[in-house]
Amino acid sequence: QVMLVESGGGLVQAGGSLRLSCVTSKNIFDVNIMGWYRQAPGKRRELVTTITPEDLKNYADSVMGRFAISRDNSKNTVYLQMNGLKPEDTGVYYCNVVGHSIQVDGRDYWGQGTQVTVSS
Repeated sequence: QVMLVESGGGLVQAGGSLRLSCVTSKNIFDVNIMGWYRQAPGKRRELVTTITPEDLKNYADSVMGRFAISRDNSKNTVYLQMNGLKPEDTGVYYCNVVGHSIQVDGRDYWGQGTQVTVSS
């Protein structure tokens, strides 16, 4: 079973905060490096932060010090706490595995994402 369900997005003013959640299936969560990706309007999807099963974390320079990724092993859930939001953080946020892709019916599998809009 494959599941990636993102939630928690919304409209926020610059400087505000949001917390995103991603519920995934256990077979994905337990063994994979998980990451949060975002896709801004007219731009390619980019990886902004990752977390390993051992809780090691990495961040893109653009979000370092403002975003924090975490995981709850009991809930198969990955979180993204976003503070100090900027208009350039606007985009659709997705969680997924890192380093490879989940294939479903021969295609890369992605959840529906969650929209984050930061107004100036």
